This record gives sequence, C-alpha cells and structure tokens, in this order.
Amino acid sequence: MHDEAVRDRTGAEDTRPGRRTVELDGAEALQLLSTVPLGRIVFTRRALPAVRPVNHLVDAGDIVLRTHEGAALTTHAREAGSDGVVVAYEADQIDLVTRLGWSVVVTGYCLPVTDPAEADRYRALLHPWTDQRNDEVLRIRPDLVTGIRLVPAVRPATPKTA
Repeated sequence: MHDEAVRDRTGAEDTRPGRRTVELDGAEALQLLSTVPLGRIVFTRRALPAVRPVNHLVDAGDIVLRTHEGAALTTHAREAGSDGVVVAYEADQIDLVTRLGWSVVVTGYCLPVTDPAEADRYRALLHPWTDQRNDEVLRIRPDLVTGIRLVPAVRPATPKTA
C-alpha cells in the first residue's frame, strides 16, 4: 500500500512532508510578531477593506507603526477620537521551500500616539522603509491576538512488504 502522490501547481510530485497547524497562545504570537519588522495593516476605507504593508515594533504588548500626514489610516484614527478605529494587523514568517513557519493576526483599536515625548521615542526607534516622510505615530491596542505555527506533520509509518 502506498500513498497517492501529491502534486504541486506545476504538476510535479511534492515529496516534502506534510504540514499541520498548531495554535499559538497570545503571548507567543506577540513574541513572534516582535521578531519581524514588517506586516500588513487592514482597515476600512470607504466601506471597503484596505491593506497596507508597514513596518512595526512591539512595545509592552502594543503594535506601533508610523504613517504620513494625510494617510487614510491616520485620518480615520484621528476622526475616531479616543475609541480609535478597528484594524487587523498580520505578519508572518514562512519558508517558501519547506512551507513551515508561523502567522500572527492582531485585531484591535488603532489610535494616534498623542504624547509628544512618547511619539519622539517611537520615531527614534522605528525608521520608515520608504522615502516618504512618516511623522505620524499610531498604536494598535490588541483585543484579540491569534496565530498558528506550520509544523511538519507526523505521517504514520508505511508497513514494509516482505
């Protein structure tokens, strides 16, 4: 008895071991998020989802990012007042060859950092990846932190025939 061959998009046989997902707890998910510099923020713009890649840092459980004056997210966060605007933030690190790694999603409220000293501290720690002037500092206060780790699946041994 032998397993059916698994084929990739090109039709080639995929000989890599299978994968399974393992749920992460919130603390481990935030710790993993702190190990990568880039993620994607999801927010609503004109009643439709908008996604932007941004660099970030994790500080005391909050996700901090910088944007530019006039950015849709900055405007929404300011207009929302003290409640902030609901966002999702996703980052991952997945090896394209082994297809192993992790993915984390944070859902929470995004607010401008209004304390000048705190905003200056974040500006010193978090450098934009583009040539755009990103003077606005935003903070995501997580309400829900979820994540998965993709790990090798344990396949049952195939009985040997004599």
